[in-house]
Amino acid sequence: MQERFVSRRTFLGAAGVMTAAVAGMGLVGCGGSGSSASSSASSSASGSESGSAAELSGSITAVGATALQPLCEAAAELFMEENPGVQITVQGGGSGTGITQIVQGAVQVGNSDVFAEEKVENPSDVEKITDNRVCVVGMGPVVNADVQLDDISLEDLARIFKGEVTNWSEVGGNDASIVVINRQVGSGTRAVFEAAVLGGEESATFQEQDSSGTVVQMVSQTPGAISYLAFSYFSDDIKALSVGGVAPEPANVEDNSWVIWAYEHMYTAADPDEATQAFIDFMMGDEVQGSLVEENGYIPVSGMKVEKDAEGNVTEL
Repeated sequence: MQERFVSRRTFLGAAGVMTAAVAGMGLVGCGGSGSSASSSASSSASGSESGSAAELSGSITAVGATALQPLCEAAAELFMEENPGVQITVQGGGSGTGITQIVQGAVQVGNSDVFAEEKVENPSDVEKITDNRVCVVGMGPVVNADVQLDDISLEDLARIFKGEVTNWSEVGGNDASIVVINRQVGSGTRAVFEAAVLGGEESATFQEQDSSGTVVQMVSQTPGAISYLAFSYFSDDIKALSVGGVAPEPANVEDNSWVIWAYEHMYTAADPDEATQAFIDFMMGDEVQGSLVEENGYIPVSGMKVEKDAEGNVTEL
């Protein structure tokens, strides 16, 4: 993964440009190690909320699910502004990479769309890390804007990704070939989608993209294209489909009417260093949970009316 370091003043001044780049160019996505994006800052800012915060120092690298990356980057920017002695680098790489690297102790934070239990080969590795569920992310099917379909059944959606349907006319759309754009194996977004739509079966073989940002580009530019994305990547350049008459909206995720969703996990070592723990506490605090989560297209865990375990079982709260 390529890292990019800039001064804090440059980092903050370029925040608007970086946000535009994420949406328009797909530099930040949920994907593979080949196209990770990173944001980092070395501190020259002054001032913080408290004297103890000013003394906090260290370096944090957060790697993994890039469905979480926009929120993680936004929170890191605020945290570094308040704690100028801390440098945070945020990278993609996919959920599998995030979990692998935090288990190995190679990074301070491993971001994941899925539970670590789904990724680790040795169950004892789960005991080495701590699960911090910072928010919930809804995910859903998206199509090229020219596709003449606004709603699809869960069964037909599954048929498309199993390769059983190849023309939009077969599922109520226009007479046009379906172009499936899948995510690579190891992607947490793919794992969540396949679990909810295919019952855990793997999809058929299609072209694969390694980041959510690239998926946005490909779907917007490819006639007849379909893929899936986190709500935070929905845009006017693509069309998000309802599924079985249920709209892809946070309120429907909260009561599980919309079944394609997952927790966003920020895994740390079981005994993280002071700066890392402070960053996790910040992620769970009012400044992030009270506004930043929803502003970036995510759903606060506190708003959920159901909960999901590592086996995918959903129960009411």
